[in-house]
Amino acid sequence: MSRSIATNASAFTSRPHFRLRLASLYRSRQLQSWLSTLVLLLAWHLASTSGYLNARTLPGPLQVLETALDLTLSGALFEALAVSTARVLAGSIMGILVGLSLGLIAGFSRLGEAVVDKPLQMLRTIPFTALVPLLILWFGIDETPKVLLVALGVLIPLYVNTFRGIRNVDIKLIEVARVARMSRLGIATRVLLPAALPTILIGLRFALGLGWIAVIVAETVGANSGIGFLLNNARQYVRTDVMLVCVSLYAILGLVTDYAVSRLEKVLLSWRVVYTG
Repeated sequence: MSRSIATNASAFTSRPHFRLRLASLYRSRQLQSWLSTLVLLLAWHLASTSGYLNARTLPGPLQVLETALDLTLSGALFEALAVSTARVLAGSIMGILVGLSLGLIAGFSRLGEAVVDKPLQMLRTIPFTALVPLLILWFGIDETPKVLLVALGVLIPLYVNTFRGIRNVDIKLIEVARVARMSRLGIATRVLLPAALPTILIGLRFALGLGWIAVIVAETVGANSGIGFLLNNARQYVRTDVMLVCVSLYAILGLVTDYAVSRLEKVLLSWRVVYTG
């Protein structure tokens, strides 16, 4: 009986389609992209269980996972997540609308560039931590300064990429459009915007990542709710496990946001054939 089972298993694994499936799984880019993360987690776990790492300074991944489960069951993690996500969502919508609009104005018009570009380039060099005290002084400690800081974090890179994306369009494309007697509106909508779209989407990807960084700064400096507040509270009580949960959650949220924008890129840029390595 056991011999027949072994024979059947051998026959199954020797089938060409099974071997091809294993090979494709091994070569899968998604699997390869997570391999280094899994290796780091394994090394962290081994260092923790062997006693090489101090559990108070850097608890192991299993302890961090247990803490995350406790915070989830108590409702504290979901509450903080909902507050931070709402802030990032509100600030991102505001930043996208303003950044995209200003980028289009500066990109399509020399007068727009003269009016808009210099102030935004100066604002781009100011760190978030320098803006927080001013925003709190001007708008108080409620939601407004936090949402505005996220909006600024999203606005600047999206503006820069939109502006540069339009200005870096090959002049030959515009000359061909003019020969074809396209109107200025037609050139803008059918030549400049499609050609600049890849650069704009890269800016959006970078901008939304900065939005999460901005909300971290805002919540750790002046907030009584959110993931940053939970992180700051854990720091005061030397709860490294809670701090690692918060940091991991920020990382996961950043990855989810980046994945969403990458899917949007594939939909909007389905016509483009690019080098993939």
